Amino acid sequence: MPVEPPAYPVNLLLRDRPVLVVGGGAVAASKVDGLLAAGAVVTVVAPHVDGGLAERPVAVERRPYERGEVAAYRLAVACTDDPAVNRAVFEDGEAAGVWVNAADDPAHCSYTLPARLERGRLLVTVSTSGRSPAFTAWLRDQLAEHLGPEHDALLDLLAATREDLLAEGRAVPAASWRRALDSGMLDLIRSGRTAEAKAVLMRTLRPDEIAPDRR
Repeated sequence: MPVEPPAYPVNLLLRDRPVLVVGGGAVAASKVDGLLAAGAVVTVVAPHVDGGLAERPVAVERRPYERGEVAAYRLAVACTDDPAVNRAVFEDGEAAGVWVNAADDPAHCSYTLPARLERGRLLVTVSTSGRSPAFTAWLRDQLAEHLGPEHDALLDLLAATREDLLAEGRAVPAASWRRALDSGMLDLIRSGRTAEAKAVLMRTLRPDEIAPDRR
């Protein structure tokens, strides 16, 4: 049996893009919440839609899925309790070049959804390419014990400093950023000493290593 190649990881930018969710139950609701958080314009198609899902800011069409309609969307999620319907959505997506995820059915997925761990704007994902959702969630929870709000604060500090340097036309070598991250800034932020952390950052990014950005 040939070995499947690994999945190619991406972050999809879905703001204002149309996404179809086929299914109206609890699984569909969880998928819709993630899509809405990403700014997608969501349409839900299902004969029966849970009340909570109908109250979300989505377009709801209470009817069966119609063959081929997935072609009108950029992305789709099939999460009904009927494998034939999920398979139909996948097949239509393949024909139309639309990426489709079928919940708990990796054979009919053109993309899989990783377990997510969020700390503000920091996003960490864990995936087994659909092989074991239970292990994926377990490992995410293990990582959650080591990531706190201080990591998001450190991210904000690094991002703001990088933007300032780029605005000045300067780029910092990757090795200098790594040295800064290993300098103890996280512990300073964790103890509420953010100003000291920023001073350490700027001291670590030595001026003689900051060269003009010639991109």
